[in-house]
Amino acid sequence: MSLEDRKIIHVDMDAFYASVEQLDAPELRGKPIAVGGGSQRGVVAAASYEARKYGVRSAMPSVTAKRLCPDLIFVKARFERYREVSQQIREIFLDYTDLVEPLSLDEAYLDVTENKLHYPSATIIAYDIRRRIYETTGLTASAGISVNKFIAKVASDYNKPNGQKTIVPDEVLEFLEELEIRKFHGIGKVTAEKMYQHGIFTGADLKTKPVEYLAEHFGKSGVYYFNIVRGIHNSAVKPDRIRKSLGAERTFSDNISSEIFMMERLDHIAEEIEKRLAKNEVAGKTITLKIKYSDFKMQTRSKTVSYFVSKKAEILEIATELVRQESFRESVRLLGLSLSNLNTEDKEEEDLVEVQLEFLF
Repeated sequence: MSLEDRKIIHVDMDAFYASVEQLDAPELRGKPIAVGGGSQRGVVAAASYEARKYGVRSAMPSVTAKRLCPDLIFVKARFERYREVSQQIREIFLDYTDLVEPLSLDEAYLDVTENKLHYPSATIIAYDIRRRIYETTGLTASAGISVNKFIAKVASDYNKPNGQKTIVPDEVLEFLEELEIRKFHGIGKVTAEKMYQHGIFTGADLKTKPVEYLAEHFGKSGVYYFNIVRGIHNSAVKPDRIRKSLGAERTFSDNISSEIFMMERLDHIAEEIEKRLAKNEVAGKTITLKIKYSDFKMQTRSKTVSYFVSKKAEILEIATELVRQESFRESVRLLGLSLSNLNTEDKEEEDLVEVQLEFLF
């Protein structure tokens, strides 16, 4: 089967966390709400479409969100509830295909090239899935349909909320050439700004740049950009998606500058990570310390060891080294720890997208 014959769907729930909250609390419907945050130092986890109209976005400090939208209502996150709804949606997917690759609680790729219901059209399958999601959960979803995961992901954002878009093989190149560069999945704000400086504003502009030029100015990602603008992305839908890292972080109500206080916080974070590692039956060799300073600038420090780490004491020992690696230039508002280079990774088959795309968590 040719790669152009594949039928890939990307399903993305619309403002999932916020929509669940509005579903369960009718008095919140039609109102601007933010999930998470609320405290002076909090951060928005998700925002309803009513809040997004004011510029409120996920990962935004609560103070900024409230300034943009004075009527914003903060709601405490309920991840158990989100997982429950996500499982209902997952079961719907599995009625059509076993090739389901979840990206998070609210989105997934489906390969429906050969599907259980023998539907010839992926577009019809996407409509049917969205209809069933609404009938089962009361929530809306958007979908993108095309020949590979990259284009399907871009397309799913095209007619949001509660819409879908199909890019058939003959339309792929034209669609990508007309697309604004900032709408390419995986090209973040920083990279988009850099591309603007090189005269790259659309896919057509990107396509004029030789692979050598892109590699010179954008490093290893240059080859990836060269391929995707030509519709080349061969990554398969993987039902058992390999976890690349596992971690936890905390934002503090007051900035901290004392090493003693930092180690107290990291002790709690390391304990949480130990529980998550045990639950997922994984261990890792690379520990990364994430620091967000009071001026919101970020820094990471990492260390890789020759053995797999999974216990709190081991994690904390390496975290202590990273804390003392160099002095902190400002007081700290957030600390996080994560483990990567996990014992679940297949070193011989690395997914190019997961290595090269820019994600903000």
